[in-house]
Amino acid sequence: MTDYDLIVIGAGAVGENVADYAHKRGLSVAVVEAELVGGECSYWACMPSKALLRSGHAVAAAKRLEGAAQAVTGDLDAAKVLARRNSFTSDWKDDGQVAWLESADIALIRGHARITGEKTVEVAGETHTARAAVAVVTGSLHQLPDVPGLAEAKPWGTREGTSAQHVPESLLVIGGGVAGSELATAWASLGAKVTLVARHGLLGGMEPFAGELVAEAMRELGIDVRTGVNPTRVDRDEHGLVTTTLDDGTTLVTSEVLAATGRSPHTAELGLETVGLTPGDWLQVDDTMLVQGTDWLYAVGDVNHRALLTHQGKYQARAAGEAIAARHQGRPVHTEPWGAHVATADHAAVPQVTFTDPEVASVGLTEDAARKQGLTVRAVEYDLGAVAGSALQADGYSGRAKMVVDEDRGVVVGVTFVGQDVAEMLHAATVAVVGEVPVDRLWHAVPAYPTMNEIWLRLLESYGRPE
Repeated sequence: MTDYDLIVIGAGAVGENVADYAHKRGLSVAVVEAELVGGECSYWACMPSKALLRSGHAVAAAKRLEGAAQAVTGDLDAAKVLARRNSFTSDWKDDGQVAWLESADIALIRGHARITGEKTVEVAGETHTARAAVAVVTGSLHQLPDVPGLAEAKPWGTREGTSAQHVPESLLVIGGGVAGSELATAWASLGAKVTLVARHGLLGGMEPFAGELVAEAMRELGIDVRTGVNPTRVDRDEHGLVTTTLDDGTTLVTSEVLAATGRSPHTAELGLETVGLTPGDWLQVDDTMLVQGTDWLYAVGDVNHRALLTHQGKYQARAAGEAIAARHQGRPVHTEPWGAHVATADHAAVPQVTFTDPEVASVGLTEDAARKQGLTVRAVEYDLGAVAGSALQADGYSGRAKMVVDEDRGVVVGVTFVGQDVAEMLHAATVAVVGEVPVDRLWHAVPAYPTMNEIWLRLLESYGRPE
């Protein structure tokens, strides 16, 4: 039996942060990992998917500039792009991540963890005890839609979609969310003939114009975007070709099919039943990430279903690591909104970038979500392409911006940008929403000219200056 102050189950980016922040406060910490240290984001999600997309974005940006466009004379070198992607995953080896754990004095336990009781975890037949807490940071799993024949056809999931070592001649993507939209864009840029089918429009839950502009751009890239349709049957033949039947009666034959329709909690095999919880469920937590009904079990990142984003999970991890240490050491725990030990931003200020072309960068509430929360809001939109900085960024720049204001408090509660290179503009919006900066004060935040950030002035002008 080995004792630690904290045992973290899952050594992905989020688990590493829980461990690091608790250890910095003086706790002894071990992390348990059944696969690769670094987790989903490092090897099968954030990093490889953005590496797949970046080269195509760079070429597309060059083609939008007179003078630069004439220098672009060929297609992407797909083999070089895939090799660059491989470098960002360290060829799916975790030596560097393990070395970091060692340098941080955090113990690594390899194997599958199973909770066997309060503050006890079993790995490979050995029992480990936590004096302070156990943190479940196991993330989420790719969820295969219930389509007859799909499982037997051995489709790509998001892991295969980010790690494949060849470009398929043709690819069907099922799902119009962030993952489906990004991977459809990536593989189309690499030369695959891509079809995307979605039950509704693209990028549901965002401002409607986001999905509309992305779908339009996908079609210009050569992607066959079909919305309002669902697959009803999938079959792979003896030659490896996949035939998909849609509910509008049409059929598609492709080299591969990629399902990107959702995530499920990675909690089924954790032994949660031994502590009165239901295996396979999302874990409900308070704002310090403490699992409801316990005083020792924490759930951080995707597994609590608050915001399935790596950066938001790492934010939760910082709060949880600090809270675990403070409680164990008898120090005050600040649980008031925006306090040091809570993840308040999960409710009001979640930033997200969808790395399609155009990019979608958003934070906070959409207009619809704000109204559903009962807020009195006013929203303004502006053509991002009409800003001088955007015209310099790309010839014929196309994009849109929207700002949602809580009229009762006079603060911005949501911002969405759609356009080339808008990802790097998002943090200013995040600061405005988190800081609850009054709109009349934002008039004094002068955007540098000529940058795309001048959109802030145009949004404020559309909203109207206070008298």
